[in-house]
Amino acid sequence: MIRPIMTSRVILARPSVDAAPGDEPHAQDLLDTFAAHRTECVGMAANMIGVLKRIIVFSEGGAADSPARLMYNPELIAQAEPFETEEGCLSLAGTRPTTRYRRITVRYQDESWRERTERFSGYTAEIIQHEIDHCSGIAI
Repeated sequence: MIRPIMTSRVILARPSVDAAPGDEPHAQDLLDTFAAHRTECVGMAANMIGVLKRIIVFSEGGAADSPARLMYNPELIAQAEPFETEEGCLSLAGTRPTTRYRRITVRYQDESWRERTERFSGYTAEIIQHEIDHCSGIAI
């Protein structure tokens, strides 16, 4: 189901709790909402649809034709090569400065709840960091 995009800074500032089996309907709503907004964004976190669970979706490299990737409980476990950038967010107007890392390692659970650890770089790494921040109640 396509959900409305949350714009309340009060809700967006609340940290999310871990996702668990049974949260698959929330993940599907997030995927559906992301698909409806692919021309406007490259990733989403569940709090952007009002669900305070650690679930994110994103497109590899930000490409609109790239399949959406889903992560439950993503955790940044390593990062390298910091850089300064500006980012926008579908939930908030304008852009804001932030520090990101060009290379990251993320531990997460996939759509079958299997634990995974994966490395990302470039724009994909930046997208994932933005969405993990959302899970922590940090809106950039």
